Amino acid sequence: MIGPRILKANEESIKEAAADLNRGSMVVFPTETVYGLGGGTLNESSLESIYRLKGRDLDNPLIAHVLDIEEARELTTGWDDRCTLLADAWWPGPLTLVLGRASKVPAVASGGRPTLAIRSPQHPVARELIEAYGQPISAPSANRSGEVSPTCAQHVLDDYSGDQAADGMIILDGDRCHVGIEST
Repeated sequence: MIGPRILKANEESIKEAAADLNRGSMVVFPTETVYGLGGGTLNESSLESIYRLKGRDLDNPLIAHVLDIEEARELTTGWDDRCTLLADAWWPGPLTLVLGRASKVPAVASGGRPTLAIRSPQHPVARELIEAYGQPISAPSANRSGEVSPTCAQHVLDDYSGDQAADGMIILDGDRCHVGIEST
């Protein structure tokens, strides 16, 4: 079979997915909102692969997923007390903040904009993957551009089955997303 493969999310599969990210591959993972198609935020080649696979316009920004405020500060400029108040109230969770993009973050991560969308997901699989990878992961929803966002692993498999560009890509199955729509 050509296309991605679903692995039940557990310690072993999360380590395998983190190793794939370290090699510059894409990985699909659940968040509390929808499944995301992720690559290393600081890996320009991996991010470009996301755009190609999804058929996403290059000027459409991705969201950087981090564990906490400290990681968010490393990727952005302009973090202030208002950001801390929002993050303390809503993170981890489905709130995305948009701040200045730090110079170390490739422009492709933000669709060429000077800003960066950033959030801290609540889903335990997303958090464990970010922790295992040791770096932020940028991801839009894991559907083809213009299609309905996936809320379970099978939706992603259905979208990318038979696609050579997705061959062997890991989809971490963390059950159905409980929010079901993208972050605010």
